[in-house]
Amino acid sequence: MITVMSGTKKILLLAIFVFMVACMTGCGDDTQDSSGGRTYSVYYVNNEETGIFSKSYQTATEDGQELLDELMGQLAVISEKKEYKAPLSGDFAILGYTLESGQLAINFDEHYKEMDSIKEILVRAAIVRTLSQVRDVSYISFAVNNEPLMDNGGAVVGNMSADMFIDNEGNEINTYEKVNLHLYFANETGDRLVEENQRNVVYNSNISIEKLVVEKLIEGPLSEGSYPTINPDTRIVSVTVKDRICYVNLDEVFLNQPYNVTSDVTIYSITNSLVELPNVSKVQISINGETSVFYKESVSLTTLFERNLDLITNAASADN
Repeated sequence: MITVMSGTKKILLLAIFVFMVACMTGCGDDTQDSSGGRTYSVYYVNNEETGIFSKSYQTATEDGQELLDELMGQLAVISEKKEYKAPLSGDFAILGYTLESGQLAINFDEHYKEMDSIKEILVRAAIVRTLSQVRDVSYISFAVNNEPLMDNGGAVVGNMSADMFIDNEGNEINTYEKVNLHLYFANETGDRLVEENQRNVVYNSNISIEKLVVEKLIEGPLSEGSYPTINPDTRIVSVTVKDRICYVNLDEVFLNQPYNVTSDVTIYSITNSLVELPNVSKVQISINGETSVFYKESVSLTTLFERNLDLITNAASADN
């Protein structure tokens, strides 16, 4: 038997429906599901081992450490239908990981190095893209038995972030290239610059060469007779180039100088190294986007710095 609903009942049911929808969505945002949780992308390696793809994962966990543990667990979950490969389900094991000041350091056992280079890049990309979504994680580094991970070119992989990996849903994740860098570090007394030629540096071509130069300066020199010029804990906020001016944006740690070097040596270590690139003629340094800052109370960062040859002493070389 078909019954016809009265107008009053229709209005009442409509009001109840609207109220239920408001309860489900009123306190949410674009990353929250109807239960108040958030949606994250967990990345997996396809069966062909040619790319990575993501699956949505919802959780109500908000604590950074708990969320990190939870996503780590998801990265190890094996598909029941063998549709894909979980990045942390291989023959290697995680010996431990720490999260401190935005830096997530993951230590694997020696079996991690047994993966072929393509699969290792895919596994690394899936892990980094997944865990970088945790609010407290800014950079991720890998180690094997407490030694920094090296790529197939023999270079230290170093700190990684999600934007280091091309997000093209299943196609090529990383392209590596080799480049020769002319970097400038301090001499023993810290008052002059020494040129260091780092040959065949292998790097991810999805990173700008300008950012690579700054990263290598922060890592420090490779050869004897050269000494570091920048606080090794300095973080790069951004490096961009426009109209042949390279804008280097660093965090406030840069202002804390642990080494016995002059302010000019530090500033022109960065400037001279970047000006070696064909597309850079001047350098602007800022601290968290601010240029109204003095470095060591003597050098105004409002200045557009140009190459300074007067500080350069004998050259050094280093093969990478």
